[in-house]
Amino acid sequence: MLVVDDSVPQRMMLVALLDADPELDVAGWATNGEQAIRATAMLKPDVITMDLQMPGLDGLEATRRIMLETPTPIVLVSSSATRENRQLAFEAFEAGVLAVLEKPANVSEAEQRAQELLRTVKSMARVKVIRRWAQERLRPPALPEPAAVKPGTRSPEVVAVGASTGGPQALLEILSRLPATFSLPVLVVQHIAPGFTAGLVEWLRPHCALPIQVVRSELPADRPGIYVAPAGQHLVVRGRSLALTSAPPVSGHQPSATVLFQSVAHAYGAAAIGVLLTGMGEDGAAGLRDLKRAGGVTIAQDEESSIVFGMPAVAIGMGVVDYVLPPAAIGPLLAELQMRARRLSGWT
Repeated sequence: MLVVDDSVPQRMMLVALLDADPELDVAGWATNGEQAIRATAMLKPDVITMDLQMPGLDGLEATRRIMLETPTPIVLVSSSATRENRQLAFEAFEAGVLAVLEKPANVSEAEQRAQELLRTVKSMARVKVIRRWAQERLRPPALPEPAAVKPGTRSPEVVAVGASTGGPQALLEILSRLPATFSLPVLVVQHIAPGFTAGLVEWLRPHCALPIQVVRSELPADRPGIYVAPAGQHLVVRGRSLALTSAPPVSGHQPSATVLFQSVAHAYGAAAIGVLLTGMGEDGAAGLRDLKRAGGVTIAQDEESSIVFGMPAVAIGMGVVDYVLPPAAIGPLLAELQMRARRLSGWT
């Protein structure tokens, strides 16, 4: 693997952390974007950890060049979530970055972050990436045919979505396809580095016809819009209100998709839709199972389109998923489920 960071202490700390793992081998390091491009072409690493702010060519431009010339899985490792860094991070997602993590302050004081970095790097090393052509050569993909709506589905009242690694790209595809007339609240748990949730919302907002916000306090749960859980708190439904809780992490995550799904299953039962997207681990699978048992509709991202086919694979393996689809088909399905409810209720 290749470590790219202009800070000597940070670079040495990352190299030491990664090299100490018997499953990883740091083949080289670079101090700026130009060096990173040359080193990637020469070393052909399985994965790259990329700093954002560097002298000369920064991490964003280096990512764009690498994904054009030598496509390689890239994990962005940022030291701070300033507004500028948040904007650059989500532009990097569009350029092909697979995950964004915070830099561990040091190996001994940041064990949890260090372990998350190790898990992510190992997982990303197995991801097959494709060449990202220059923007003028990109064409939007053809939309897949909408999935057939299964009979007997109760009129939905809420959509709950859980996502982790690769989730921002999947969320963009899904949420950008929901029309302004979509009348159901969409509740989102996205595992992401602390400080980057607001950046995620800022990045998604121009692409969404629905209003989108980070949940900061209790809100009514019957208003259309997209509601994103903040880092460090679980998003739940109590009665017909959205609330936040500081309960312990579930499956290592806070917020947790399982916690959200379970609360939605309890509050809405068969009137709920659960969507589990790409990500490492198993968060969300047990919650989707509970939502299915309550009579709700369950959807999981398919393997081909998943950056990491972990969370959806666990749920599919449990036999609790009604639809297995790529993100480009999930948005149209949600719209069709809602329109079907409108037709059944006699709306025009």
